[in-house]
Amino acid sequence: MSSDTTLLLWLIPLIIWAAIWKGIGLWKSGRNNQLKWFIAMFVINSAGILPIVYLYFFQKKSC
Repeated sequence: MSSDTTLLLWLIPLIIWAAIWKGIGLWKSGRNNQLKWFIAMFVINSAGILPIVYLYFFQKKSC
């Protein structure tokens, strides 16, 4: 197995993982009118870490 194949085996799942969490985080922050979080998640590519932090600690809780 070449190094290019190994890189793709790690990179593709990471891209999918980050896109899913980023999408969820952007959706929730947009619906909650949290513009600063929306912009931060949109601009900063953190492999899904920033959206996860937002969703678990800073998202407005609904009743």
